[in-house]
Amino acid sequence: MSSKTSGECQHTHDDHTHHHHHHHASKNIKVAFFLNLGFTIVEFVGGILTGSTAILADAVHDLGDCFALGQAWYFEKISSEKSSARYSYGYKRFSLLGALISTAVLLTSSLIVLVNAIPRIFEPHHPHAGGMILLAIAGVAVNGIAMARVSRESGMNSKVVALHLLEDVLGWVAVLVVAVILMFWDVPVLDPLLAIIITLYILAGVVKNLKKMLPVFLQAVPDEIDLALITREIETLDHIHAVHHAHIWSLDGMHTVFTAHLEVDTLLDAESYMQLKELIRTLVEKHGLYHTTIEIEYPGEACRNTLSP
Repeated sequence: MSSKTSGECQHTHDDHTHHHHHHHASKNIKVAFFLNLGFTIVEFVGGILTGSTAILADAVHDLGDCFALGQAWYFEKISSEKSSARYSYGYKRFSLLGALISTAVLLTSSLIVLVNAIPRIFEPHHPHAGGMILLAIAGVAVNGIAMARVSRESGMNSKVVALHLLEDVLGWVAVLVVAVILMFWDVPVLDPLLAIIITLYILAGVVKNLKKMLPVFLQAVPDEIDLALITREIETLDHIHAVHHAHIWSLDGMHTVFTAHLEVDTLLDAESYMQLKELIRTLVEKHGLYHTTIEIEYPGEACRNTLSP
């Protein structure tokens, strides 16, 4: 006998809040996308006019960021849609897919920057420092505004997008510092050196994000949730003989799903059954579980699920 606890229904109560969150995140990523796209065009023109290969390389990098931001905007937007016949859990997991693609683009573009920066250490040249300063100031402002908007969001997709924009801000700060130095000293080798340092810093962030995302894709129990503790708490409830096939996994890094089979020690009347549901609902709310499905098994009833727990 399968039964949904009232805890499962709590996700419908929170849908409006989550929809508002995703709508707001989608809007901020949209703004960041158009800011980045517009400035990428300016970068290509500015890189040619100043003769700065660093700026041209950053323009190529930002072009990749435009792709990442565009798909992140799309995935964040559809992730707030309600469930359908094909996607019964809804589209929140699409936001996670967007985060993975953005991370892959960020990893690729960072490697491209390294490939271009390392040879310049051995063959540096002196670009137009004044033009670099103007472009760098504009770059810090544009990317800083975009990052400030996106970094307010808590979703994993938004965090990866914010990392993209942080890389751009730091890159332009480096360009600004180097350009100012080049105004007074002939040390162009500082440009590729700073680019390499910043790129390695960003790659460390990419690895950190991948470590967070992969367990979600593999349906691991979230680090902040203790499945054994929840199971023990359920087993202390009245009429619960044992708990098996208990599973917890995350839809998108924020919304957690819990399923379990509960063996009861006696046949429950309607009132006892409702009391048990209320106890489980309270427990579910305590641990912040988003979607819960419980199956009740009565004494002597064989479990139909042959999978190992």
